[in-house]
Amino acid sequence: MRRVLAALAALALAAFGAVVLISYVRGADARAEAGARLVPVLVAAESIQAGTPAEDVADLVRIAQVPSRLVVTGSVEDLADVAGLTTTTELVTGEQLVFARFADPAVEAAADGEVELPDGTEEVSLTLEPQRAVGGVLTAGDRIGVFISRGDPTTTDLAVGDVLVTRADGADSETAAMTGAVQTVTVTLALTPEQAAVVIGGMEQGAVWLSLQEPVDPADNPLDSSITTTGADQ
Repeated sequence: MRRVLAALAALALAAFGAVVLISYVRGADARAEAGARLVPVLVAAESIQAGTPAEDVADLVRIAQVPSRLVVTGSVEDLADVAGLTTTTELVTGEQLVFARFADPAVEAAADGEVELPDGTEEVSLTLEPQRAVGGVLTAGDRIGVFISRGDPTTTDLAVGDVLVTRADGADSETAAMTGAVQTVTVTLALTPEQAAVVIGGMEQGAVWLSLQEPVDPADNPLDSSITTTGADQ
């Protein structure tokens, strides 16, 4: 009887193993078939130099058919999705285009501490106490507002908004403590001649404060920037 039960158990295990093996093989075939499915991707038709605008990349790429399992995560399907961006590194022939290889040139320049001066603007530097310059945390690429306080009673106005910071030299607290000098921050702004005249006039005749702000469309920002204050510490 024991032999019969052992034989039946062995037969059952063999059958179960066969079912598992068949299921695995079928699953592997399905996975292989899915991986072998070809999909179109954009690849570099030739070497593309770093700093190439996306608009110029169009003539340097081609569509290639690759197995779906080889499609790189974050691949670019349409060059319109990277319009206005530039390549951050050299792309070699045959390399798939991915979003990670593109960036906003202004942001890249700001990360390096350099910002291109927009057309029609000129640089003006302001040296202020840290509390008047957002605590000295401003960096190249930031957009700021310039507030100017004048008169008695004091009236504070947003003189210029959405101003690009091209350079910012942070305060050196250690040096200031050793020399007894007043800790300051020098911020350089990109201003039109008209804006420069307003800001320089504010430095000469009033008190200037900077605010960190996001770029906004003035038409969508009905905020009245004129604020009357009672403080005399200007």
